Amino acid sequence: MSAGSAAQPRELGFWTCTALIVGNVIGMGIFVLPASLAPYGLNALLGWGITVVGMTILARVFARLAASMPEADGPFAYIRSQLGEWPAFVAIWCYWVSLWITNAALAIGVVAYLGALLPGLGGLPPWSLALLLIWLFVAVNLLGAHAGGRVQVLTTALKLLPMVVVIGLGLWLLVTQPEAYTQAPPTTPISFGAMLTASTIALFAMLGIESAAVPAGRVHDPARTIPRATIVGTLVTAAIYLAISAVPMFLIPQDELAQSSAPFALLLERYLGEGSGRWLAFFVVVSGLGALNGWTLLVGELTRNMAVHGALPPRFAQVNSRGAPVFALFGTALLASAMVLMNYSKSLVEGFTFLTLVVTGANLPLYLGCALALVVLRRRRLHPTTGDMAALGLLGAAYSVFAFVGLGREPFMWALALAAAGLPLFLWMRERR
Repeated sequence: MSAGSAAQPRELGFWTCTALIVGNVIGMGIFVLPASLAPYGLNALLGWGITVVGMTILARVFARLAASMPEADGPFAYIRSQLGEWPAFVAIWCYWVSLWITNAALAIGVVAYLGALLPGLGGLPPWSLALLLIWLFVAVNLLGAHAGGRVQVLTTALKLLPMVVVIGLGLWLLVTQPEAYTQAPPTTPISFGAMLTASTIALFAMLGIESAAVPAGRVHDPARTIPRATIVGTLVTAAIYLAISAVPMFLIPQDELAQSSAPFALLLERYLGEGSGRWLAFFVVVSGLGALNGWTLLVGELTRNMAVHGALPPRFAQVNSRGAPVFALFGTALLASAMVLMNYSKSLVEGFTFLTLVVTGANLPLYLGCALALVVLRRRRLHPTTGDMAALGLLGAAYSVFAFVGLGREPFMWALALAAAGLPLFLWMRERR
């Protein structure tokens, strides 16, 4: 077991990085997203437009940073080199916390669908299955980034199958039964408030566009691979989300869609026959497992990266013979396990459901920090290919602030609380150095 990071194997190529983005962004929320957006009617599509534009700008921010600083091993290094140690720590600390909270939420969601898919599991305590899944993917990623990447490519391919079916059904009905799209159009009037709320919901669904940049130290030819994978992964995911949000919105009455717990299953059973939506539970589980694997890989690499840069104790930078960050994976899995057990505590369930917005708020400091880092990089002229870097960084920063406003006061205060919670660790680590 070693602690060095300079000679880490660069095992992640273009397809694995693209699969990380698509697989991490498309988790389990996609299967209920049409129902969540249904009350907003056409405001949802306009909100999606805002989110897609904003996240594409941020994707270009990450792509430009990776191309300009190929020697850096991720967002922590991007922000630290341009803005300083404290801003980098705040951004990466909040993001780090959001990752292991996300893993806990994914494990719980997968268990819920597993019960419907395999009724024989009903005799086991749900929390034990959730813990088993968390530690299963720790075991997978202990085999190295290459093993975790192969699992990610496979699960991403599988989770896209039901998306293809839904989009194909929508196109087929558009050609053969175009009147189906005009029978029950959404009735909610267009308003800025509804559009802003819908864009916030869509933003939570798009978190993860940075997935290729976080493990930059493990990416082959990062100056070329990360920008390509980031842009391709973001655009593919955005196109899928737009399509699968629009199809049920126009084909299912608004009130009925808003009350559905499984909108895709409802759509398939209505147009392809009763029972055709039942197999969807399998793909929901696959999608959740793929996201859990991808976020496990990411949180392990991020924890190792933070330790290498002195933001966490050096032990978390140690890797095994396969290059896997052992203590980083174990430490974050313990934290995620604690969150799972908290979720199944009756006194804390309600608070845990609110963590989805907290996760969104905790991601935004990273996006804002990277956007501002790009502006500073341009001002310092550290890279010959400056181009529109300053404008791109300012647009990314503006969208991050806009997203904070859309989240509302409470999630913003939670993000501030997370930042403050990391202050003692920051001071302690600086004192040790």
